[in-house]
Amino acid sequence: MSYPQAPWTLQGYAYQTLQLLECDRVRPLIPSELNLVSVFPGKTVGGVYLSNYGAGSVLEYSELIVVAGFVSYGGEIGGWVSHIYVDNPDSVAGGREIWGLPKEIADFTWTDRNATVRQGDRILCCLKYHQQNFGLPIPLGASSFSSLNSNLLLFPAQLKARLGLVSSQLEIPPESPFGGLNLGQPWLTVHADQMELTVGQPSIVGQRDLEFNVV
Repeated sequence: MSYPQAPWTLQGYAYQTLQLLECDRVRPLIPSELNLVSVFPGKTVGGVYLSNYGAGSVLEYSELIVVAGFVSYGGEIGGWVSHIYVDNPDSVAGGREIWGLPKEIADFTWTDRNATVRQGDRILCCLKYHQQNFGLPIPLGASSFSSLNSNLLLFPAQLKARLGLVSSQLEIPPESPFGGLNLGQPWLTVHADQMELTVGQPSIVGQRDLEFNVV
């Protein structure tokens, strides 16, 4: 399996939903060493990220990321990815071996108004959206935590894109692997086009309990 070394620079477009999630539901998916950040009593912020990386990217592929919540550790705050799917085997290998992300293969179907992700005959999710009419060029930076062997990792991401709000409807069947998160309908959906995303090299920030297994 061949994949580029970090950092990865990816170009294309994406949709990011934001939802309030119940801390009790997501806590079992997150290593105990990480503190779950609550924005309201018993609630954290999570969401679904759907993207298509095309020409100009180090690898071309589509991606579905499920963020189960925001966490903190050692004075740093970032998202925790509980589920992640792509349609490129090289991206699976690189994601697992560089960043410790639990990437799996899935099939993506994109149209002008929706994106559907499947594994075999099973639908993982479908995001229906309206096209963006306008947006503002805004640079953003964020961090995510992950786990590789016994190491807790933190890695940065830098985004340059034209960002705008869109209306959307998220459908997640109960039998989906992340159906139990009860994501519900987004209270906010952001569309990024003319996007350049740079995902940086991870750094080791701590050690985790070896009894925790990422699936």
